[in-house]
Amino acid sequence: MSEGDVFHEKQRLELCAIHALNNVLQERVFTKETADDICKRTVQSLCVSKIQGFILNVPSRVSLGIVSLPLRRRHWLAVRQVNGQYYNLDSKLKSPMCIGGEAELRSFLSEQLSQDVAEMLLVVQRDVEEDGSWLNPDNPNK
Repeated sequence: MSEGDVFHEKQRLELCAIHALNNVLQERVFTKETADDICKRTVQSLCVSKIQGFILNVPSRVSLGIVSLPLRRRHWLAVRQVNGQYYNLDSKLKSPMCIGGEAELRSFLSEQLSQDVAEMLLVVQRDVEEDGSWLNPDNPNK
């Protein structure tokens, strides 16, 4: 593949996340409008049985030993279902933390996303993304 064949969106406004997604996918899949539409969805609108995992980016305190510093950093963590239970697989935990079933998962995700500037990525199979089945068919817009 020559450099001229490589899809590359240049920075416009503050849309670097959209540009990064499109650049990785090597085509213009996302626009500001499609990203805004996705961001308006609630945890309740997700069909969690179709989602392989959740990647969360949340604020995290900085500490030195037992002393917590007045600094905030960003931290990525994973959540996934294993043997019918959802687990917080945060690498900062000593071991996986069982969240529970679907209701507990929704509460956990809602709590995490209520923090200042938290973000969530969904990990789904290609066919699930293509047919939109990661959304609850009863209430896809809420």
